Amino acid sequence: MDCIITIDINTSAVKVHAFDMSGNLLCRKKGSYPTFHPQPDYSEQDPEQIFITTLYILKNLLNEYIHPQKLQVNAICFSSSMHSVLPVDKNGTPLGNAIIWADNRGVKEADSLKKSAKGESIFHTTGTPIHPMSPIVKITWLKNHDQERFKQTYKFISLKEYVIKQLTGEYIIDHSIASSTGLFDIHTLRWHQDSLDFAGITADRLSEPVSVFNTHLTLKKEYCFTLGLSAKTLLIAGASDGCLATLGAGIVGANKATITIGSSGAVRVAGKEVLRDEKNRFFNYLLAEGYYVSGGPSNNGGVVFEWFARQFGDFTTDLDFEDVLNDLFKEAAQVKAGAEGLLFLPYLLGERAPLWNANARGTYFGLNINHERKHFVRATLEGILFEIYSIGKILETHRDFDSIYINGAYASLPLWTQILTDMYGKKIYVNDHHDSSALGAALLGLTQMGIFKTLEEATATVKSQENYQPNPKNHGIYMKYFEIFERLSHKLAEEFEQIVKLQQEK
Repeated sequence: MDCIITIDINTSAVKVHAFDMSGNLLCRKKGSYPTFHPQPDYSEQDPEQIFITTLYILKNLLNEYIHPQKLQVNAICFSSSMHSVLPVDKNGTPLGNAIIWADNRGVKEADSLKKSAKGESIFHTTGTPIHPMSPIVKITWLKNHDQERFKQTYKFISLKEYVIKQLTGEYIIDHSIASSTGLFDIHTLRWHQDSLDFAGITADRLSEPVSVFNTHLTLKKEYCFTLGLSAKTLLIAGASDGCLATLGAGIVGANKATITIGSSGAVRVAGKEVLRDEKNRFFNYLLAEGYYVSGGPSNNGGVVFEWFARQFGDFTTDLDFEDVLNDLFKEAAQVKAGAEGLLFLPYLLGERAPLWNANARGTYFGLNINHERKHFVRATLEGILFEIYSIGKILETHRDFDSIYINGAYASLPLWTQILTDMYGKKIYVNDHHDSSALGAALLGLTQMGIFKTLEEATATVKSQENYQPNPKNHGIYMKYFEIFERLSHKLAEEFEQIVKLQQEK
């Protein structure tokens, strides 16, 4: 039997899946790696650790399942998180760690670009909101604050590009990842000169942009031998995890939206037109040529609840981390909607949409003497989801959607999905396949191989049998609390900035 393998390099782990040629899951394996925060607002990852983990997990999946079952691997398609920047020298050796999407060190550079004469033009040309997450800002920060490393850099690449370079010896960047850099014209599919000028680089210091369907790469001989794969195995460039999660949710046409909640979160719609917002609050990334994914990302998804669990979960017994999380969910379920007046602003990593404020900080509000740990658990969960709701609320003013599909690591948790359903006041469908980025990569690859004629035909195979119905009473409660949540998020902007400055004075 033939199969296709997907490699998804996301923030907390690499996930390797195998699908049959109809898009049905055969097997999967996962390997985790850490994110380092050497200073406040810094978020970095070790590229060597990520590549070694990727290779190890891929080899294990092949040796434990694919080869014993005598499956033929026809293709490998790549997916990864966006916005990482890794400087490498002429030998391809990393010059330090990769700076990832959650990094907020470039606040001043982002502010400078926003206020520049060409800031708005760059946003509309590239589709990437101007924020410290963006590679154009990260590269500019390196130019301004780490000039020696900037000068030594042969190319600025993403973690996905680094893994592909290790496996093939080639520097390429797919149009989807390129469209999230702030350096790429999503209309002409070329590097954008004004963006390059701002960052202080030329196009030859970036990889060659290629179609998401590109198959011109080949595995190095040593990896063909190590992995037991044929040199004829197709390597498909693939796209970004956010765009592929949208595809894997079955969202390509109108009147549909998808919510992804993993380490971060996002609300997205897809179509053949760019979504234009007068306040520049949304991204417009390329899923594939002629297909745009529009929406807003949140820095603060599951990573915030995991932070809460590590700080305040009960580890006195021999429970593992998953058990501690489950116990906290049970506590949260004991508390009514609204956490009895306790609100949480979840901005532990600053925030992207809809605030676009890297200085935003986490805040508990409304605390009184009767609040217990269970109220904090519930408020933390609701705060994360209020932020997700706030993105969808604004997005819906530009693009109607009557169907919402949820996926990601936390989509399988009933409490999360029910709260989100109550907030939206709409039925929410749970995709049968929670790793929608992996499924999206498989569907993209199978379309490239001619199994599906179009992406629309591919998405027609996606199933969502489970659904949640909103509780009208809880919806009314949440709307009242959301008004306060939204006002606080904006009112505290000055205080957020002041507290950040105090930290920097240390």
